[in-house]
Amino acid sequence: MTNIKKFSVIFVGLLVLSLIFTACGQQPTPAPASSDSSEEAAEADTGAAAETEAEAPAQDKFLIGMSQANKGEPWRQAMNDQIAAAAAEHPELEVVFADAAQDNAKQVADVENFIQQGIDLLIISPNEAAPLTDVVAKAYDGGIPVIVLDRKVNGDKYTMWIGADNQLIGRTAGERVAAWCKEQGHSPCNVIEIRGLEGSTPAKERGDGFREGIASNPDVTIIASQNADWLREKAIPVSQAMFQANPDVHVVYTHNDPMTEAAIISAEAAGLNLDDMFFVGIDALPTPDGGIRSVIDGRIDATYVYPTGGAEAIDYAIQILEDGATPDKEVILDTQEVTSDNAKEIYAQFGGQ
Repeated sequence: MTNIKKFSVIFVGLLVLSLIFTACGQQPTPAPASSDSSEEAAEADTGAAAETEAEAPAQDKFLIGMSQANKGEPWRQAMNDQIAAAAAEHPELEVVFADAAQDNAKQVADVENFIQQGIDLLIISPNEAAPLTDVVAKAYDGGIPVIVLDRKVNGDKYTMWIGADNQLIGRTAGERVAAWCKEQGHSPCNVIEIRGLEGSTPAKERGDGFREGIASNPDVTIIASQNADWLREKAIPVSQAMFQANPDVHVVYTHNDPMTEAAIISAEAAGLNLDDMFFVGIDALPTPDGGIRSVIDGRIDATYVYPTGGAEAIDYAIQILEDGATPDKEVILDTQEVTSDNAKEIYAQFGGQ
């Protein structure tokens, strides 16, 4: 065989082998998936994700932080007690309490601490509105539901506010005083006012409302007004000084019952005739040392029920945390006027002991 023939045979053989190896290594090209197949796959993925989500356990424990302005007022201790009692009916709830002791800076720190603890919901009764506004907004903006009780903060960065209408209570008290002064024929009819903590919204609203109420009788005059910060122990020296400077007093209006009791003590010590005077307070706690009992005993002439909102706060907390509810921005609680005519009935109504 010539070299040319040998080369030709070798070339042909190599070509045949190359074609065989190429055919063996070739993989079939898959047909493009139809749109129906893509949708089915997407639905399968979605179904699997939904099944995984459904299998994830729901939250079964909730931590609530309760920031109290102070526990020096019996009314505020009653609020804490009612929150604790209502929460005890729900084992999934844990409530931790902090007492600001009328210190704005401490209450801010208390709320900051709650945020760091990872609370699920904040309940707060602010000491004063302006100093607590920013930290409440911080909690709210951070995704923590916030229930504000009694006293308010500025703005609207909170979930809801629960409380009674302090302006209405003050106005009703003023109307009662205006009528009493007219009945007694006092002209002028001199009033001293002992106010709550300056900067707290109830103090302003109870004061403004009272002035609206007495406006119906031009003979009624507020001859002295001073803050005692809601505290009985502070109201004693305050009222002593007020009576010393203004011995001709017909009416004492205070922003809560403990301060009314303090004024009664000071009036007795000053030798004033309590039978000729009219004492008006607010709170009407159904406790042995509360305002309703004082009306029954003939010390306070009129007081006004101011619900703490403690039980209601827990009710709404459950709705928010467990049901995903969006409550009304404001919930206004009812009030009642308490006088000697209805004091025993209202005392029994609220479970007084």
